[in-house]
Amino acid sequence: MKTIAEINEKIKKGKVVVVTAEEMIDIVKKNGTKKAAQQVDVVTTGTFGPMCSSGMFMNLGHSKPRIKIGGGKCYLNDVPAYTGIAAVDIYIGATAMPDDDPRNTVYPGAFNYGGGHVIEAFVSGKAIRLEATAYGTDCYPRRKIETYIDKETVNEAYIYSPRNSYQNYNVGVNVSDRVIHTYMGVIKPNLGSANYSSAGQLSPLLKDPKYRTIGIGTRIFLGGGIGYVAWQGTQHNPCGPRTPGGLPKGGAGTLAVIGDAKKMSGNYLKGASFLGYGATMFVGLGIPIPILDEEMAFFTSRADEDFYAQVVDYSHDYPQRIPGSLGEVTYAQLKSGKITVKGKEVPTYPISSYAKAREIASTLKSWVESGSFTLTSLVEPLPGVDSGISLVTLDERTPEEMQ
Repeated sequence: MKTIAEINEKIKKGKVVVVTAEEMIDIVKKNGTKKAAQQVDVVTTGTFGPMCSSGMFMNLGHSKPRIKIGGGKCYLNDVPAYTGIAAVDIYIGATAMPDDDPRNTVYPGAFNYGGGHVIEAFVSGKAIRLEATAYGTDCYPRRKIETYIDKETVNEAYIYSPRNSYQNYNVGVNVSDRVIHTYMGVIKPNLGSANYSSAGQLSPLLKDPKYRTIGIGTRIFLGGGIGYVAWQGTQHNPCGPRTPGGLPKGGAGTLAVIGDAKKMSGNYLKGASFLGYGATMFVGLGIPIPILDEEMAFFTSRADEDFYAQVVDYSHDYPQRIPGSLGEVTYAQLKSGKITVKGKEVPTYPISSYAKAREIASTLKSWVESGSFTLTSLVEPLPGVDSGISLVTLDERTPEEMQ
């Protein structure tokens, strides 16, 4: 059994053996898990897909005279930012959209400019128009400011995403006779399309299904820079169904992540607009997985044919509290371009980019090999399959009913 400290020593000496998750599949097929565990030190992963639960904190710096934007209103390129923090601290979410811009109307055919696009522009080094109003106080007398900011002129800017890197996810289909517009994209009627969003065999949490090496404090690739796992993500649900080998067959785990936005790139943080749904942001994320023993060699070598996803009817089941399943399919089947649902052959459409996920895994591999990226030990593990965690639904009782 290896330790992370031993692997980091190899990284510093330039003797580490790093492969991508794709490469690990072939290595284990050829040599077996025992030999692969001895040979390989690190396996790199990657994913690039839409994550609505993403955003960026900024400290704008103080003007002369000072203004208390906290509690007031603030807009970045006409997109509202949250101001209920301190005087010049703000948060812009990926799904935020302008208040009165006609693009804010969500209908089929509309392009929705939102927070994700602002974040992409900011990390790309572009100037962002800032407009803010406040009520004025003795220590913060200014009531209005209009100016431009960029990554060089603000104090701090960091991505903080409460939920990223879903371990697994649904396949969205549409049994109804009308087109539906969802966060999984446009889904065609009468089982005309099956939309999915996962890198499958490259996806980070699928390669560490028990969260043995991924937890609070894990250093990661985030948006083209370096980030960290800050906590389990919202809707972290590790106790759902799994295969006999321990691989999740549903959404399962998620990660809350953080990183310096000033060091990130628009190549890996992309604002997006989903027709009839609204704005979101594609997030590039990759995690290095240390091969501590034979079990980790086994898990990191699982391929698309080993991972299952649930097929869900988004026209009916998904809006309900408890989505049903029309069966399950492997990622190998999804990537073949078609699956069979209710006896009908349905074309498949990836919402995430496998090519970009591969690029991220390869980039992270080069960082580790060069010695510029070392691994971290967990500060605290994520809640696992024995945690008893389950998702709750919003309680619609009146105050009287709650007493």
